[in-house]
Amino acid sequence: MSEAGEFVDYTLQMESTWEKAAEASERLGGTLTVYGASVGAVRGTVRDTLKRYKTLDHDDVTALSSELWAEPVFERRLAAVVLLQTKVSVLVNTDLTRIEGFIRQSGTRELVDPLAKDVVRPLMDRLEGLAKERAERVLERWAADPDAELRHAAALAVGAATP
Repeated sequence: MSEAGEFVDYTLQMESTWEKAAEASERLGGTLTVYGASVGAVRGTVRDTLKRYKTLDHDDVTALSSELWAEPVFERRLAAVVLLQTKVSVLVNTDLTRIEGFIRQSGTRELVDPLAKDVVRPLMDRLEGLAKERAERVLERWAADPDAELRHAAALAVGAATP
């Protein structure tokens, strides 16, 4: 694991409580391991990570998000989402492939919704020309996919409501 990834994981574990872990685990239905760190702690950890590792470029951000996502731990995955939200300005249309994988593996709409609304939608709004056309085709494919979470994410990314 990278130094930044280790920092995030360690900090999230140190910020956890068993009470929060039990509550979140019940809410999430046991689909993911839960450390028990608050959303505020996750956001603070990502903020501190970006202060500590100031030179993270596109490749570093996407690699760290994948590294955090690799383990089925809710807070690590939420940290990956927060990282992408914070650094959405460095993302490009081809990053939708990575985000698609995250959505398929999410296990909860608590991760899908912010990925769609706070990462994919702003990314789409920023794209232009051929990059935007390609990204729009990706979202059209998502909208027709058998995976309900991917269809839901596509709808949220374009601003439509889904059940």
